[in-house]
Amino acid sequence: MSLIKSSPCKVNLILNILGRRPDGYHELETIMQPVRVCDELAFTRTASGLSLTCSDASLPVDGRNLVHRAATAFLAATGITDGVAIHLEKRIPMAAGLGGGSGNAATTLLGLNEIFGQPLSLDKLDELAAGLGSDINFFLQTKPALATGRGEKVQSLPDFPAMTGKAFFLIHPGFGISTPWAYQNLGRFPEALNGRPGRAQQLVAALQTWDWAAIRSEMYNSLEAPALDKYPVLDVFQKFLREYGALATLMSGSGSTTFAIFETVAIAETVREQFLAFFGRNCWTAVVPV
Repeated sequence: MSLIKSSPCKVNLILNILGRRPDGYHELETIMQPVRVCDELAFTRTASGLSLTCSDASLPVDGRNLVHRAATAFLAATGITDGVAIHLEKRIPMAAGLGGGSGNAATTLLGLNEIFGQPLSLDKLDELAAGLGSDINFFLQTKPALATGRGEKVQSLPDFPAMTGKAFFLIHPGFGISTPWAYQNLGRFPEALNGRPGRAQQLVAALQTWDWAAIRSEMYNSLEAPALDKYPVLDVFQKFLREYGALATLMSGSGSTTFAIFETVAIAETVREQFLAFFGRNCWTAVVPV
């Protein structure tokens, strides 16, 4: 039996860090929005063993890969002794703040649960996801969501009225930003490290309206403080996007992807061509409907 599943990415409409926790993680509140740029995972049941292959030779295919770790956790939790072969077709940029690896892990849990006849409840999958990483729980569902804790406590939200008909324009500059580096350097920016609680809920309220001035004022990413300080080109990208009519623009996650929201896909495609003409075609870019 074989199964193919798409593995989407996300952007953070707000990422508000609320301080460092005793366990070494950071307390946060974030609103994550699914984005229809997808990797693809193929699952095939085998007699025994676990094998992982990937279209990107730079990615490890052993226990260092979240797909492999998720599959190992699933097989251990279920006691299944049959094997599985997994192939990952990688399209989402890595170290990009888009949650590609987290999405791959969640899709692995969902795919294996499907191919083996749903042995685990969603609550159990949620528990496995929380043990694997901070953003993985978000990808077990398909809606926008509020995430708290270190990102593992996920509350699905209805689609935001303000996002109806809009388009994302995503730009990855060709270099990644290490998530540990971004968090380690937050200490140089005390205001960003110790954010004001409640900002995520204020953004949720603003997204129920069509007031983009109010929405822009609520969108925020604490990790822009160290990232834009070290990589000012990301700030240049944002200024360009605002000048060309973006409703809002922000870095996603720990970066390095910058995204902008435009009124329509057609407008976003036009700005994409203007961006590439101005900055060159070395950046990875994508335009997708919300």
